[in-house]
Amino acid sequence: MSEHPPRDKTLASEIREATGENTARCYQCGKCSAGCPMAEEMSLKPHDMMRLVHFDQADRIFRSEAIWLCLTCETCTTRCPNECDPARVIDALREMALSRNAGNLPKEIKAFHQAFLKQIAQHGRVFEFGLILGYKMRSMHLFQDVDAAPGMLSRGKLTFIPRRIKGIDEVRQIFERCRVKDKEPA
Repeated sequence: MSEHPPRDKTLASEIREATGENTARCYQCGKCSAGCPMAEEMSLKPHDMMRLVHFDQADRIFRSEAIWLCLTCETCTTRCPNECDPARVIDALREMALSRNAGNLPKEIKAFHQAFLKQIAQHGRVFEFGLILGYKMRSMHLFQDVDAAPGMLSRGKLTFIPRRIKGIDEVRQIFERCRVKDKEPA
């Protein structure tokens, strides 16, 4: 008997392990992409990403900004006639991109992602003013879009005091479990 070296995991097997999603179930009908509100802006549509995962094309996916343009609105998942969950797959791809290529991510994307997650961890929801401030400090785009602030304030879209959700301790426990799992510093 000849011994074969163990085969590295495929992207599809990594996604399945992380999410339980079998990307081979996607039969490329395109309904997910047809309903996606960001599809016109994406170089890779949701159905493209599902296919590229299945064919182990991680480099092509991670070179595209498409995974970062996804709004996670789950329209793609809702529209799927085969009960696939492209939104969940895209979310897992984001996490993989962060762990594999954190240094290669566009500065603005990384800054927004970090600022967003910090707000969720701190407040259990997005505190818009904190998100904007965190993004601006990380990206160094301090005065970009500053002219939008007065209108947002007058319409009540920006508040200076965050509201916490009930169950904030549970949200923080989720973040802590993820840190321990990924061996990230606290």
